[in-house]
Amino acid sequence: MSPMLATYVSRATLVPVLFKPRVTVLLRGRWSSTVAQSKVWESPDEAVKDVKSGDVLLCGGFGLAGVPDTLLAALAKRKDVTKLTGVSNNAGAGDSGLGKLFNTKQIDKVVASYPGGNKAFEALYLKGEVSLELCPQGTLVERLRAHAAGIPAFFTPTGASTAVEDGSIPTRYNEGGFANGVKIPGIKKESREFGGRKYIMEPAIAGDVAFIRAWKVDEVGNCVFRYTQQNFSTVMAKNAKLTIVEADQIVPTGSLSPNAIHVPGIYVDRVVQSTAPKQIEHIKLAPSPSSSGEQSTLSAEKEFAQKMRHRTAKRAAKELKDGFYVNLGIGIPTLIPAYLEPGVRVWLQSENGILGMGPYPTAEQVDPDLINAGKETVTLLPGASVFDSSESFAMIRGGHVDLSILGAMQVSQAGDIANFMIPGKLVKGIGGAMDLVSNPDQTKVIVVMEHCAKDGSPKILKECTLPLTGARTVSQIITELAVFDVDRKNGHLELVELQEGVTLEEVRAKTGCDFKVRGNLSKL
Repeated sequence: MSPMLATYVSRATLVPVLFKPRVTVLLRGRWSSTVAQSKVWESPDEAVKDVKSGDVLLCGGFGLAGVPDTLLAALAKRKDVTKLTGVSNNAGAGDSGLGKLFNTKQIDKVVASYPGGNKAFEALYLKGEVSLELCPQGTLVERLRAHAAGIPAFFTPTGASTAVEDGSIPTRYNEGGFANGVKIPGIKKESREFGGRKYIMEPAIAGDVAFIRAWKVDEVGNCVFRYTQQNFSTVMAKNAKLTIVEADQIVPTGSLSPNAIHVPGIYVDRVVQSTAPKQIEHIKLAPSPSSSGEQSTLSAEKEFAQKMRHRTAKRAAKELKDGFYVNLGIGIPTLIPAYLEPGVRVWLQSENGILGMGPYPTAEQVDPDLINAGKETVTLLPGASVFDSSESFAMIRGGHVDLSILGAMQVSQAGDIANFMIPGKLVKGIGGAMDLVSNPDQTKVIVVMEHCAKDGSPKILKECTLPLTGARTVSQIITELAVFDVDRKNGHLELVELQEGVTLEEVRAKTGCDFKVRGNLSKL
């Protein structure tokens, strides 16, 4: 038998070695077998001691899932640290997440996707007491990933031809708020065309410090996340100059499978034990069998509105075909799965990192690490997968999702959609909506909504008056009154169906633009 030539790799040399079967070989290369120094710190207070005023702080988490509250509580004790820029998907809620640092007045600016869950922050921004750089969710995570990978900027279709491109969302109002004008204007973005499509340039975000919460972390910093704990945490951990991880469980080096590691230890500087309890923003349970026969406690007006919402969802369900990959927004879209036609099975994608999302859990199944994009408790179906936000938005922007169904404040006859803010009054945030409508040629976009606003004014208009989420992106509009197909190229609407009991005259009276009527107009 001929000998086999192998190479023994040491830190100093490459030593050729002849291996023969059943022969013991003594290697004299310089190989270090010393145990790596532990990155575990005993005290969170000590671990955050190097955070300084003016730092850019990256805060992992989505809603209240995966939020590093142990580290944030330690930083909140250091009142000398001020003028922080907090970067997070959300602005926290109450005394969790960045909310802790708002309560201690340590944050001067927030870069976020959906800060509207924190009413205190929303009020501070509208009064001119804090700065906000509002960023689409997928763009935010990609800006963080770009810096971690040494990329200074990139082009994306998300936000093109919207307020994100033209910089019309103020970063900060003057003291006294919206009525007193803008102190710091929004940031205008450069745009270019590639392959006939418009893209805008987004700069990378560089973090000074990252606070992360993970499930299992070993003593050299390798991290494993659990379910939707990943969200922004993986890219943030890789981004910052100083990354500190609080772990649900600190485990010995070597006890984690190399195949399971989400963040290698090279990115992590310090590890502490997490002591903060896990919280859930919205506990949503599956209806119990006994609740189906219970009498409604809603007023007649609210019961009618609920009935109309279900009518819209039932019609929208017909657009979901067997095997589709589908993203459903919050509100009416969440009602759609209950009305899927027999034999139709779809894969529901949630932008915080789920493919194969199941129904709401029973009380026994509730898990704080398993939530949807609306921060509600959910379950997983057999065959489901979980991943971080960067992976999620690659699926979305790349057109791998078949269908995206969203709510809206306004839709134009050309398919423009507005659904994220009312200037001076409401700043919920962009969330993932701009990304979800960014590739309408590959991902069909459907809007489901009430036909009119609460004041009776039309929500389907010739032109949107609110800031756009996307331009010429919507292909279909479904309301409690009717179904419209949208000709995005030519900017026309066509009425294709009337809901039961609805007349053409009623639809004309409640629609704020002209539309064509299909010759064989059908009724549901």
